Amino acid sequence: MTGLVYKSTGSYYTVKTENQQVYECRIKGKFRMKGIKSTNPIAVGDVVDFELDNTTDEEMGQIHHIHERKNYIVRKSVNLSKQTHIIASNIDIVFLLITINNPPTTTSFIDRFLVTAEAYGIEAILVFNKIDTYDEAMVDEQLYLQFVYSQIGYKCLRVSSTEAKGLENLKELMMGKVSMFSGHSGVGKSTLVNALEPNLNLKTKNISEQSMQGQHTTTFAEMYDLSFDAKIIDTPGIKGFGIVDMEKEEIGGYFPEFFKLKDQCKFNNCLHKEEPNCAIKKALEEDKIAWSRYNSYLKILEGDDEQYRTDTYNEDRIISDESRK
Repeated sequence: MTGLVYKSTGSYYTVKTENQQVYECRIKGKFRMKGIKSTNPIAVGDVVDFELDNTTDEEMGQIHHIHERKNYIVRKSVNLSKQTHIIASNIDIVFLLITINNPPTTTSFIDRFLVTAEAYGIEAILVFNKIDTYDEAMVDEQLYLQFVYSQIGYKCLRVSSTEAKGLENLKELMMGKVSMFSGHSGVGKSTLVNALEPNLNLKTKNISEQSMQGQHTTTFAEMYDLSFDAKIIDTPGIKGFGIVDMEKEEIGGYFPEFFKLKDQCKFNNCLHKEEPNCAIKKALEEDKIAWSRYNSYLKILEGDDEQYRTDTYNEDRIISDESRK
């Protein structure tokens, strides 16, 4: 039988077939030994083949094959462990939830996320959440960020889960697709899913008043079927977003506003730093490129993420098998 993985706890997997039959499954014996260096070689979103185990009274399935993935998200520990953890796979669109102050989302975090999504061809949309909680200064900051990213070409939404603002626009973008909500712990991912589909009643927690950081409520990824012809993968919150391995000459190509101008640089391999006649630096001086974006580019280019890594317990990456061919 073939089915879609809806939930992974590390030991058991909930798999749903095309006829909506749900089975609890395990990995078949030697499956882990097939060159998969991960704590969980099967992820939510995987299409798998399985067979029922007739040796027990329980109707337990044995997964024996994973279909080729379009893309996947992998979490890697910041310690020296070589183990990774695949969060979800085969995603059509990723929504990055952003909050201005509860908790704050930095432009560095946003840009790392977008660069990674660009690198592997996954559409990313910015969702400015909790807009009902903003004072005048926060509104100004949010609107400025929305202007910056809209000018580049990214879709941006303004949403309030508690006041049901912007939800219809969000639903339209999700229809017919497998979506994933990402962002820091506390930006309101589970609350937003509940607002979209109240019957799900996902667990939520309040922001810690002492640290203004979010508290983890989702401990593992799980997919849900929504009533408006959409699927959503709810994932654990992340405190950092690591950049996938890429050559320095590639990085500028994943900033769309840089990519449009790179052919105007004097040198084909221009890194947009000290090189003369650089179109990106000229655009920067003319305020056609945001300084925050250029600063993020330099940090990624120089690998300046030591502090970034110490501030987080893990990295999340979006990786596409298709792009590596």
